[in-house]
Amino acid sequence: MNLPVVLDIALGLVFTYLILSLLASEIQELIATVLQWRAVHLKKSIEIFLAGDVKNSDAKDVLDLVNRIYNNPIIRSINQETKGFLSTLPRKMTWKVADIVRSVKKLVSRSSPENKIFANQNSGPSYISSDSFVSGLLEELKVPKIIHALAEVRLENFKIQHLREIKLILTRSLRQIAASELSTNVTHDINDDFVNLDSEYRQIVDDFKNQRFDVDTSVNRMQDSLSKYINNFQANIENNHPALMETHKRLQTLQNHIFPSLEEAITVAGLKPSISEIIQLMETGKAGYNEIQSGLQPRDSERYATIRDLIDSLPPGMKHNIATMAKRAQYKAKTTEEGIRVLRQEIENSFDSSMQRAGGVYKRNAKGVAILIGIVIAFGANADTFYIIDRLSKDTALREAIVYKAQQTIDQQVLDPNLKNIDTNQILEDISLPIGWSQKNLTEQLGTNPIKINGVSVVSSNMIVGWLVSGFAIAMGAPFWFDLLGKVMNVRNTGKGNKGTGN
Repeated sequence: MNLPVVLDIALGLVFTYLILSLLASEIQELIATVLQWRAVHLKKSIEIFLAGDVKNSDAKDVLDLVNRIYNNPIIRSINQETKGFLSTLPRKMTWKVADIVRSVKKLVSRSSPENKIFANQNSGPSYISSDSFVSGLLEELKVPKIIHALAEVRLENFKIQHLREIKLILTRSLRQIAASELSTNVTHDINDDFVNLDSEYRQIVDDFKNQRFDVDTSVNRMQDSLSKYINNFQANIENNHPALMETHKRLQTLQNHIFPSLEEAITVAGLKPSISEIIQLMETGKAGYNEIQSGLQPRDSERYATIRDLIDSLPPGMKHNIATMAKRAQYKAKTTEEGIRVLRQEIENSFDSSMQRAGGVYKRNAKGVAILIGIVIAFGANADTFYIIDRLSKDTALREAIVYKAQQTIDQQVLDPNLKNIDTNQILEDISLPIGWSQKNLTEQLGTNPIKINGVSVVSSNMIVGWLVSGFAIAMGAPFWFDLLGKVMNVRNTGKGNKGTGN
């Protein structure tokens, strides 16, 4: 057998694998669409990512958190669905089949009823970018709300502590004034000014609670209010009274201690919590958790309950993972805002790494399914590799017809590189590939006197091995065989050119 014949046989075999691989790809894509393999696998991968391991990925708190993320508008907007009866009919039929399959699977695996597939949805996205996921996650974690709540508690304590210190200074002064000959108007003016200061401080804290002003503006307003109060106190000093003069100095010293600068006052009071402090809120018993518990519960039970329920619902594995990422973010950030940005980037990087590993798992699982589908197709089409080679080696007309069709297919793909546009039905009508359960094929495969049991011919071990070889070959995928087909065709054409030149 010369080289051109060998190349033609190889072309025929590769072309046959290509056609069957295209069929297998369509079948696998249909199954993946009906059962929503990609979407289900993505959701399971996210559950593992948030739980920290596979073992705890089915825990109720993990499933609830993932369902909340999937119900977030950011994620829901990714899962676009068509509208209208005719447009949604095929999709609804697909959902119905998928629901039946999941119900059967749930009965077999006895999975818990809380494990909702797509959080009250019929389908889920098959891809979520790290940016969208982290945005949805942080919204569900309500990190900005927790930061504001902790800053609110500390600003309230900031107000109470410094008003207490001012009142202590005034109490001493008023005792000395009571023993002197100063008019009672001075005492009333001092008390009225303090009441006004207390009222202004309360209004500032209320404005911050209602998010009218940020921390910087609120602290700056407190500083201005205290300066105004001290100036008014100075105006009440009569005849350079020693007690009032001393009190004025004490108030100025206290002001300089409280507000050495705006930034230092905020930093010392911790009015802009660090990321590590925020993460402490996620761990019951930690200082930050206890602080917000004692600070919010008496004043705003509804807000406290919301934050407490949110914190208590977080999966333990996720708390640990985010705490680790938060520590790394804390080293890189100087402010709370920058810390959130760095933490967001850390979570995005971790999510991308996790999804890459999950993608590898999906590809391995898909390859296993492709092998099963390939073997089923090889058996269903009676695609026996050994018989195909034998037929191609003996039938010159068949080889030439397949080579011609292969060249025609390659030429068409130059104009349209999408392999899905190859018309397999037309190809099967144009040429008779050496596959199928026709009597001619069976006679050549089994021989004229096949072994029969109860009148049924028994396939040979050679046929079984041929199906298995074809099944694994089909599982290699249409792109692999198309690339190989082009290379073999180039080698064949090059060999023909050399022969024509007489070299």
